[in-house]
Amino acid sequence: MGYRTTIAWEPAVVNRRTILLFGWLLTFGGQTMAREIDGLEEGFADSNGVKIHYVTKGKGPLIVLIHGFPEFWYSWRNQIDPLSEHFKVVAIDMRGYNKSDQPEGAEHYAMRLLVGDVKAVIQHFGEEKAIVVGHDWGGMVAWSFAMFHPEMTEKLIILNLPHPKGFSRELATNSEQQ
Repeated sequence: MGYRTTIAWEPAVVNRRTILLFGWLLTFGGQTMAREIDGLEEGFADSNGVKIHYVTKGKGPLIVLIHGFPEFWYSWRNQIDPLSEHFKVVAIDMRGYNKSDQPEGAEHYAMRLLVGDVKAVIQHFGEEKAIVVGHDWGGMVAWSFAMFHPEMTEKLIILNLPHPKGFSRELATNSEQQ
């Protein structure tokens, strides 16, 4: 005898449950996840009145981890422990995500402000420069940070994003990307 499962597809129920689960994760998920990593500390850096949430662990040269879309600091959970053996690791929640402030209006999410948030985090830790790591949309923020603040960029590591010149070229010339 085999085991058989029948799933009834009810889009309204699935959508409602999915939305409720997603809402619960956004509301409470970040509060409990920080406890999963021993020695992890949480805090906020001020970026011109916008609170930028971060988690940190370790000692040594500063490394700032910038998440992609639609993630938050927790996407770096598997990298924090190993990196913290040699670095002071700071994984941020970009503005608009998780516990960071979520100002209303698209004008509050301009690239210059996102770059300013990274600068504020580095200065919050009393450092003049940092190793900056960005994934996905965080990679675009990291590229921009390095271009606007090369004096504060010790090293730049980008995951899953091309150089901005290639990115712009594809957006302008590739109809599938428009």
